[in-house]
Amino acid sequence: MDRIWLASYPAGMPAEIDADEYQSVPDLLAKTVAKFGDRPAFHNLGRSLSFTELDRLSRDFAAFLQGLPGMARGDRVALMSPNVLQYPVALFGILRAGMTVVNVNPLYTPRELQHQLQDSGAKAIVIVENFASVLQQVIAGTPVAHVITTQLGDMLPAPKRWLVNLVVKRVKKMVPPWRIDGAIAFRTALARGAAATFTPVDVGRADIAFLQYTGGTTGVSKGAILTHRNILGNCAQTGIWISTSFVEGAEVVVAPLPMYHIFCLTSTLSFMRWGSLTVLITNPRDLPAFVVELRKWKWSVMTGVNTLFNGLLNTPGFAQLDFSPLKVVVGGGAAVQKPVAERWQQVTGRYITEAYGLTEASPGVCANPLETPWNGAIGLPFPSTEISIRDDDFNELPIWTGQGDIERCTGELCVRGPQVMQGYWNNPAETAKVLRDGWLKTGDVGHVDAAGYVTITDRKKDMILVSGFNVYPNEVESVVAAHDGVLECGVVGVPDEKSGEAVKVVVVKKDPGLTKESVLEHCKAQLTGYKMPRHVEFRDALPKSPIGKVLRRELRDPPKP
Repeated sequence: MDRIWLASYPAGMPAEIDADEYQSVPDLLAKTVAKFGDRPAFHNLGRSLSFTELDRLSRDFAAFLQGLPGMARGDRVALMSPNVLQYPVALFGILRAGMTVVNVNPLYTPRELQHQLQDSGAKAIVIVENFASVLQQVIAGTPVAHVITTQLGDMLPAPKRWLVNLVVKRVKKMVPPWRIDGAIAFRTALARGAAATFTPVDVGRADIAFLQYTGGTTGVSKGAILTHRNILGNCAQTGIWISTSFVEGAEVVVAPLPMYHIFCLTSTLSFMRWGSLTVLITNPRDLPAFVVELRKWKWSVMTGVNTLFNGLLNTPGFAQLDFSPLKVVVGGGAAVQKPVAERWQQVTGRYITEAYGLTEASPGVCANPLETPWNGAIGLPFPSTEISIRDDDFNELPIWTGQGDIERCTGELCVRGPQVMQGYWNNPAETAKVLRDGWLKTGDVGHVDAAGYVTITDRKKDMILVSGFNVYPNEVESVVAAHDGVLECGVVGVPDEKSGEAVKVVVVKKDPGLTKESVLEHCKAQLTGYKMPRHVEFRDALPKSPIGKVLRRELRDPPKP
């Protein structure tokens, strides 16, 4: 497809970026430290960490990892943490040691955690002790040999550190009992690393930076292989798109999305090159406390999802904040709904810039130009990004000119560029399904108009998008079907005002006494919160095709009389 979208680029936006500006993510850190060393890099729970401190602490953690028995360059280290200062310290330490970060959702159930640790082959894990009881249940069945635990307040100065950790553990009782023999405290690890020799590693662009896990149509999550060049290329692509008004060393970025999610991860790395301060929000679901935190800062940038924006708009005190420093708000992870976008603009005076991406693209693919009102499109492809709309036989389809049948222009969105993953970890069969001739088949269906704007109209895959997180029906179905009282089931996504979509399960009973509560209790032990069914419906039979395949689309509607 001709790059017709270039004609719609904002003035001064280049068609290409330099994906090789940096050698690696540690190289990005080193050059940022050299330029902005004394400036604050991250803030959380009342403490700011300068770029120089981040450099020193991540060096210490890297030295500690290098000294662990059996650990070597290229080994995978899992990182299971919400947004606290330990996260960037551990992340940069892992990468500086020449190892690979495996981001893990802290809310995973034992089953989900065990699969990811087994599949990635992680030899070590850094985990906030609030979730250590989950690891304790499965660690014997994983290759993990080294466990580094941390408490939420561990990066705070004494006595605040002691107080925060005491309240979390004893007052709020947020730490279930756990015991893992040989576990090492994060602060101890840093102290050991500080006293050890660090051997710098020549990390290159082709080295694997992250195994970023995403769901699959088979219900088994897969590790997208993202190299340093993939991540840095996307940082350059997204960064140049949104930074037209940035001032070096002056921007304050609010990060309420978890850094273990690829959207926040790449965004945060991208903002570093301007010496920005990133304010990490540990619990964005506590919206009143979030608003109190926002009131402390002259924040200029925020990334978020539709549910977060909607929640803030409905939280007392948010509308009274000072929005005069605000420059850029990026919405991703899920579609931004028109009423939310319009109300946000009315309250803050700034538009939400809707962007589109997926884990396999590090994640950014498209975005609307800044200060664009809601238009229902996911925007224009980023610089150095090619897109193509293909049919089921991989033939390219024409652009939508506004004339004739739009269906002939509608097909699967395919992407090519420096941000596209290398494949799925140890899974050539699944890799072959989505990578073809350098193109990534996104599984999303849409069309491109004459101005180069991309609109997504459907999903080729049956993925459900809950607050920006992927939920795959097969995974939920496999859990529900394991209930003794279930004969068969089908899972679909249905519209939800808060989360964009919610999980709905339709069940055919084996046990006539089966209840909704029983189904949900069964799921609770097996599924992370966002994967939990919000709607349970019982039917006498499921709609099926002639070959017996469940027709999921028909499950969205009430049963026919």
